[in-house]
Amino acid sequence: MATGTDEHADELATLKDDAAEFGLPWDGPPPVARATVTTADGDVSLLRWGTEEPEIVLLHGVALNAHTWDTFALAARRPLLALDLPGHGSSAWREDARYDAATIAPAVAEVIDQQAPRATTLVGQSLGGLTAIAVSALRPSLFERLVLIDVSPGIRGGNQVRSFLSGPEVFSSREEIVERARAFGFGHSRESVARGVAHNTRVREDGSVVWKHHVGNLGGGLSFSVDFSALWPALESFAGPVLLVRGERGFLSSEDATELRRRVPHARVVDVPAGHNVQEDAPVLLADIVGQFLTGAA
Repeated sequence: MATGTDEHADELATLKDDAAEFGLPWDGPPPVARATVTTADGDVSLLRWGTEEPEIVLLHGVALNAHTWDTFALAARRPLLALDLPGHGSSAWREDARYDAATIAPAVAEVIDQQAPRATTLVGQSLGGLTAIAVSALRPSLFERLVLIDVSPGIRGGNQVRSFLSGPEVFSSREEIVERARAFGFGHSRESVARGVAHNTRVREDGSVVWKHHVGNLGGGLSFSVDFSALWPALESFAGPVLLVRGERGFLSSEDATELRRRVPHARVVDVPAGHNVQEDAPVLLADIVGQFLTGAA
């Protein structure tokens, strides 16, 4: 494992603004370290919050990165890991450009095994949630609790992300991407979207802007199927507590949530006033819900 230094020295400069936007106390930068784990499927980058053994591992959605969890982590105040999924953030791109849950799950499991062997809870949003389910099939004893955020194997929505990613590969400025994201309804505020775009893009020598994630550089957006039903058996057989947090304005319909309740009777479902990216729209509320889930109160 290699630990990042100068390359990532300023990536946490936005944390104070994240805290201020949601009224969180700020008594200085928290202990956060960037690290890279070499797996059989390539390097996976992560943010390690806190100095103690991680209790939670966080997996983001497609075309996002570990920083989508920044405000959640500030509110949770627990030791945790936030991964850049393969092909996203600072993690390596796959040569085959495959980023479906089953394909990337082995690398994610390897990282958890190395970096958070005592973590009790795996939290995944969108693609991250599907990946969490796939990880549970590979390593049933790797974690005890599962939190799915606005996703299930039966999800039927999500075309909004496909449409967003099917747009340009090169932009004239980051502001152009902010405008596009807001037009698609993404983000808690314009300022938060701007911070997210800064984390999720790079500026080339000619001043043009491109995505850091691979899926935005494939010439057609997402390349994997939107049929995730093959993951149902893994979720149905997961014996530990399961929590589904559904964004009321998100992609997971009430019918999808009902199907999950039927297939996984021991699962609990909580609806929150948020869009698909609940961790960005309602990070403090989500941190409270997950915290209660960890203690068995939810």
